Amino acid sequence: MARLLRAGQGVWRRKPIEHIEEPEGGAAQQLTRELGLWQLTAIGVGGIIGAGIFTLAGTVAHEKAGPAVLISFLIAGVASAAAAFSYAEFAGLIPKAGSAYTYGYAVLGELAGWFIGWDLLLEYTAIVAVVAIGISGYFAFLLGELGLHLPAWMLGAPGTGPGHRVDLFASVLCLLIAYLLTLGIKNAARFETLVVGLKVLVVLLVVAVGFLHIDTANYRPFFPFGVGGAFTGAATVFFAVFGYDAMSTAAEESRDAQRHMPRAILYSLAISMVLYVLACLVLTGMQDYRHIDPESGFATAFKSVGLDALADVIAVGAIIGILTVMFTFMLGVTRVWFSMSRDGLLPKWFAKTSATHHVPVRVTWIVGVASALIAGFLPIGEAAELTNIGILLAFVVVCISVIVLRYKRPELPRTFRTPGMPVVPALGVCFSLWLITFLQWQTWVRFVVWFLLGLVIYFSYSYRKSELARAPESTESGHI
Repeated sequence: MARLLRAGQGVWRRKPIEHIEEPEGGAAQQLTRELGLWQLTAIGVGGIIGAGIFTLAGTVAHEKAGPAVLISFLIAGVASAAAAFSYAEFAGLIPKAGSAYTYGYAVLGELAGWFIGWDLLLEYTAIVAVVAIGISGYFAFLLGELGLHLPAWMLGAPGTGPGHRVDLFASVLCLLIAYLLTLGIKNAARFETLVVGLKVLVVLLVVAVGFLHIDTANYRPFFPFGVGGAFTGAATVFFAVFGYDAMSTAAEESRDAQRHMPRAILYSLAISMVLYVLACLVLTGMQDYRHIDPESGFATAFKSVGLDALADVIAVGAIIGILTVMFTFMLGVTRVWFSMSRDGLLPKWFAKTSATHHVPVRVTWIVGVASALIAGFLPIGEAAELTNIGILLAFVVVCISVIVLRYKRPELPRTFRTPGMPVVPALGVCFSLWLITFLQWQTWVRFVVWFLLGLVIYFSYSYRKSELARAPESTESGHI
């Protein structure tokens, strides 16, 4: 009985916030601080703006909300902002790699931190794969427009079309992003900033030209599916308005994380929401929602007004835009894995960084290969089932944690304070739990299986090997 009680106390041990910035594991397990405010913001925008504008807006407008897709994005933006404020407070308070995993570990205890980190490992990797498959589809479309036709065996996963054996382009793309990340965060961030800049320019071009071809009659009726359609659409597009959570995993690589991370989180969400709203106004104003192509909304909208050449530019912009999402989420999963390994919850071997570029190369290549296999051999629908629930649960954990910590440790120095405490983070919890109810049963089955596997690994390995397990006297008391 005493042994069970000690085990119960152990799973609640917390990482002391006062010592969380102390060097851990020596130089071989340290990241370098290279990122400035606008590089961090670019990574955040890169993670948020992608399929949401180029594909999802058209799908939701056509099938769920009509012109009220604008309201869907605003509702999702408010829900996401409630969590973003909580992330911003933690990012300034705990500027370490790991994001929601680290925050949960410091406030709610080791077991809560473990499961958030464990689930994000799969979710982020799957997002990388899903995005790669999406880019591959655009790539094949563009080649077809140029009259080039690749062999069928390399155009998709088994079962996705006649003769398909592997989605070769998607797999190679995953490996190329992994290679880019192994070159060091400074070089990788320069590439990301450049590509995000190109993406924003394409979106602004679309908006500027599109505004000249708006027919206000297309906005009527504004709620063709009822007000409920706008809320249903919000549940769908919500997954296009996060990305700052993955960006926040790079806190330990920011030159001034306590000042820059909160700003970068809020700036990236604000910039992205403005672009989403403008794009939705243009899309539904140019073409009747019933005629919008769910898969390539903007391309068909511009073709409908005789701007075929710009439609091809949009397709190129979509590839560029979605590419940055891959970068942000692969960065996120490698930093969560690195942080968990450095804390002893996974083997320390994974936490070793490159002597040249000071990035976790081993983890990066493992994630690159894993995402390449998922992208190459799973249809996009099956790959997508591996995503969503872990990120929403991470939002719940972060929002609850910021409330708990504000009342238990009000004296801690905070460079950003979540407004409207505790109402705003409580709204973040409610929105996230509400959105979880929209997930399919297959997602829950995957979650339970992954959860049980994580439970076995935690109690057979992580519980005993954790860094905190070696210093029980400082953590068993339960103080944050």
